[in-house]
Amino acid sequence: MSETRPINIAIAGLGFGAEFIPIYQRHPGANMAAICQRTQGKLDEVGDQYGIDKRYTDFADLLADPDIDAIHINTPIPDHGAQSIAALKAGKHVACTVPMATTAEECQEIVELTQSTGLKYMMMETVLYAREFLFMQELYKKGELGKLQFFKASHQQDMEGWPGYWPGLPPMHYATHCVGPVLGLAQNQAEYVSCFPSGTIAEEMHDCYGSPFAVETTHIKFKDSDLSAQVYRSLFDVARQYRETIEVYGTKKSVEWPLIEGEPLVVHTAGKPEPEIPERVECPDFGHLLPEEIAPFTTGGVYGGEEGGEHLSFTQGGGHGGSHPHLAHHFVKMLQSGTDAYPNAVQSANITLTGILSHESALKGGELIKLPEWSLQ
Repeated sequence: MSETRPINIAIAGLGFGAEFIPIYQRHPGANMAAICQRTQGKLDEVGDQYGIDKRYTDFADLLADPDIDAIHINTPIPDHGAQSIAALKAGKHVACTVPMATTAEECQEIVELTQSTGLKYMMMETVLYAREFLFMQELYKKGELGKLQFFKASHQQDMEGWPGYWPGLPPMHYATHCVGPVLGLAQNQAEYVSCFPSGTIAEEMHDCYGSPFAVETTHIKFKDSDLSAQVYRSLFDVARQYRETIEVYGTKKSVEWPLIEGEPLVVHTAGKPEPEIPERVECPDFGHLLPEEIAPFTTGGVYGGEEGGEHLSFTQGGGHGGSHPHLAHHFVKMLQSGTDAYPNAVQSANITLTGILSHESALKGGELIKLPEWSLQ
């Protein structure tokens, strides 16, 4: 698809997904056309708040709307694969929050549908557009890191008390926040993985997914590269503040995500006297990469303009590293230009499958498992 007209976008799932509505409304290349939510009360509350007339409680009815070009899916994890497949079959482009799907079969069908139809797919991995990651990527592109030597990343979160499908979820089934950045910095692909479990969660959760593991740690071998990465993930019964991180080690500079949320990055520079090697660096925002209409969403706060006589407040900059406007912009830009954004369907599958197959490896005592060829195209 290559279009100059605004792209008609619908959002399905209005919890986390509602945060994208004001971004699309202000993006010069988008038209926030419709919203979808199973609960009528929530649907009307959000629709009234943002002045959106087209509202659907049934996802199938949304897909039948001929005016919708693209669906941004923000529904629960178990629905991602089936809904992305249904949307592509209905002729809609797809953006989907992480992970891409819960099975290799769903990932493969999404890839094959994009290849057979020419439709676009983008997994909306927030860390890949967080300000910390963009800072590291900028250093890499400028050559300031030197030769990349190793990556390490983690995603730790205490999900105790979360309802529905969360209790007992294997850590690596939701690993894109730590797998995505180690593969995404130089846009590498995972060729094979070996994963080891550690510790156990509360016994009442063991049967939910047949997994007792508290922590899963995987080594990833990159395709056509001398690089590898280590990532680890925990969801239950590990005392740790929420943390999504990536550590990048190069010959000239290395960059480490802060241990505690809100603290500065640490940049290590080769060639300095030992006490001066590490330097704490406040990470800048990257609003200059965006259309001016949505650049303020990288920081949160109060929008500079007015609508209906009232200033507009938003909190996107307060979480996910200011990534939301970048994700929305790259999705719209992809549909207007016809050029894939990162990660496209194959890349999204490679990232997601790294986690899924890592859990399989953990169940087999760390057995090495190769990713399928179709995810390495």
